[in-house]
Order: sequence, then structure tokens, then C-alpha cells
Amino acid sequence: MGSGIMIDLGKKNVLGVLVDAVDYEAATAKIIEAARERKHYAVTALAVHGVMTGVQDKAHNARLNSFDLVTPDGQPVRGAMNLLDHADLADRVYGPELTLRVLREAAAEGLPVYLYGSTQPVLDKLVPALEQMFPALKLAGVEPSKFRSNEPGEDVEIADRIKASGARIVLVGLGCPRQEIWTYAMRPLLDMPLLAVGAAFDYHAGLLKNPPAWMQKYALEWLWRLGLEPKRLWKRYLLLNPAYVSRLAAQKAGLWKATPPAPTTDKVQKFAV
Repeated sequence: MGSGIMIDLGKKNVLGVLVDAVDYEAATAKIIEAARERKHYAVTALAVHGVMTGVQDKAHNARLNSFDLVTPDGQPVRGAMNLLDHADLADRVYGPELTLRVLREAAAEGLPVYLYGSTQPVLDKLVPALEQMFPALKLAGVEPSKFRSNEPGEDVEIADRIKASGARIVLVGLGCPRQEIWTYAMRPLLDMPLLAVGAAFDYHAGLLKNPPAWMQKYALEWLWRLGLEPKRLWKRYLLLNPAYVSRLAAQKAGLWKATPPAPTTDKVQKFAV
């Protein structure tokens, strides 16, 4: 899984949300190990929007802080960890790229993968794209979102379907924060890694294009995505980004302690499926 030294410096406090100071190699290794050992394991990759969902909702913040692995998906989150904790991370751990690295290792080890979320048309494009990239990949099942809240007992039914498929890893593409809540709610029911992968389904289905490398390097991916989906994303970026920067400055200056809520095990009664 690579010959370099893996970076794994533990969880760091970014505005009260605990994010792991890891690189791609360490994150991939942790996920694959959990799949091998059949561990209950919740994973997400948080950009500014994901962090701010925790800042604005303390109950959700406690859920995020209970995740086994939270990677710095965006350059501003990586930068915050370097600024606040001297993590010295050279790169972020971007959800779509992490997805590909996990799928590569899963294919190599014969670990079946279940795709949960998005729409059937997206999945119809995603499946052949993944099979072309990873011919040895075993897809245990594919299930689109129902775009509604769960019904009584439905969480167990979903878990039973996934377990019966023989899956050892689940990729969850429901959008932030729905996918994190789904992952948190389903974690106790599934002895395998659950990865909330954001827009990875759309990217790898060929429906979204990644920004140029220079925009990614200089933390301008938000501007690229805003240009692609202005009506859907303008509030997220034009309101949340300044709020993130101001809170980060307050945390760095010691004007705000940004105390992380303790991890929770409280059951979520209603969540998007």
C-alpha cells in the first residue's frame, strides 16, 4: 500500500470538530484493516461545509466526534490543522481520491464493496466506470437513495441486505450531512467500514469534473464548484466560508476555546435513506 512513511498524528480540534491528521496511505490502510477484521468503522472526509455542520449543530458535532476516522477533505481544513496544531500535513485527504485508493486495495484483496446512495441514473454510470478502472473489483450490491426518512425498522432491513450481499466495505453517497448521519446511525449494525464519500459518486460517474490542479492546491475548489452549481451551493460557500475563517481566527487567537463535544452513542431516530 505504498512504501513511504504513513502520517497518522491522531485527532486534532478544528472548530470543535475532531479531524484526523492523516495522509492517504494511513487512511487507506486503516479502512482496509477494518474491512479485513470486520470492524464497525465509520469514516468521513470533511471540507469546510462538513466542519461547519458540526459548529452549527452540537448534537451533530458529537456524532462527528464519534467517527473512527475523519479526514481533512478540503485544503482549508488541512490548513487549519497545520495552523492550529502544527500538523505539517503536505496534502489533504480528498474523499473522491480516497475512494479510488480504497477501491484499488479492495479489488486487490477481493473485498466486496456495496454502493449506497445517489440516484439510479448516477449509479448506472458509476458502476461501469468503476469496473473499467478496477476490473477485479467485486461489487456486492448497488442501492440508490429513496430520498426520504427511514421508516420504523428500516435501518435493520438495510443492514440485513448489506450483510447478506457479502459486502466488506460500504460507500455512502448521500451528500453532507445526510451521509454522515446515515453512517453514524448504521455503524452499530454493520461490522465493516462505512465511508461517507460526498460527491465521489458524481465525480467517478463522469457527471462532475475536478477543478484544475492549481485551484485545488490554492484552496479554490469551492469557487470551481460554485461556478458549476451556483443555485445549490451559493449559501454554502458565500456564507459558510467567511464564518469558518472568522471562527478559525478566534480559535487561533484564543478568543474561542472551541471545546469539542464528547463523542456520543445516542441513537438517531430519523435519518435520510
